[in-house]
This record gives sequence, structure tokens and C-alpha cells, in this order.
Amino acid sequence: MTNKTQVAKMSNRPLRPCAIPLCPNLTRERYCEQHAYRKKQDEAERQRFYDQHQRDRKAAEFYRTREWQRLRERRLALDHYLCRNCLAEQKLTRATEVDHIIPIRVRWDLRLELSNTRSLCHRCHMRKTAEDRRRYELP
Repeated sequence: MTNKTQVAKMSNRPLRPCAIPLCPNLTRERYCEQHAYRKKQDEAERQRFYDQHQRDRKAAEFYRTREWQRLRERRLALDHYLCRNCLAEQKLTRATEVDHIIPIRVRWDLRLELSNTRSLCHRCHMRKTAEDRRRYELP
């Protein structure tokens, strides 16, 4: 699927009300252009909650390190910011996450190995994380 096809698909979505109560604007996304900043706020809040209540402290500290940030950017650039799973299915999806192929809870020593990472979209990353929890019996 080409970028033009994806853009055409997105523009075919019906307009719906913005998620902000009493906002009169219609949008194809969750928020209208006026409230688009809320998307980043929502994501930041989800990330804070996850770090605080679900992710173990050692991992949370690791994901804030300069080394991880550099590796993450390098992986995304190498994969041209495209989700590797979607690309295998001939779909173009923007990668927003970098996944450890073998989770760091299983192999801490591979946490900074470029070969143990791949770029994924949020949807594929959530699917892979659930699969890892079953496979490795992680919480």
C-alpha cells in the first residue's frame, strides 16, 4: 500500500465530534485541530501511569538513559520509521516504538544490542508484548 492509498483511506473516514465535551468541531481523528495537543498529553499520562504502576523500576530507569535513547533513535532511523511487522504484511505504518525481540526481563544483557531490537507501531508492539507475557510467563 502506498502513502497515497493510506492518505485516501484516511480521508474517507467519516467526520465525528471532537472528544472534548461541548467542542463543536468535527474531525476524523479523536481530537479536532484545536485540541490536537491533547493527544500528546494523553500519551504522556498513559506512559507515566505505566512507568509508575506496571513497569519495574530497573526497566523504567533503563528506558530513561541516554544510551537507550540513542539506540532507539538509531533503530527507528535504520527501519525508516516503519513498523517491521506491518511492512512484512505489505502495509506502511509509522513505527512509534522500539521493541526488544527478547525482552529485557528475560535477557538483561541484550538490552543495548541493536540486533535485539526492531521498530513497531503501537498496535504491533502491544500484540508482541502480550505474546511475550504468555511465552515467558511475565507479569
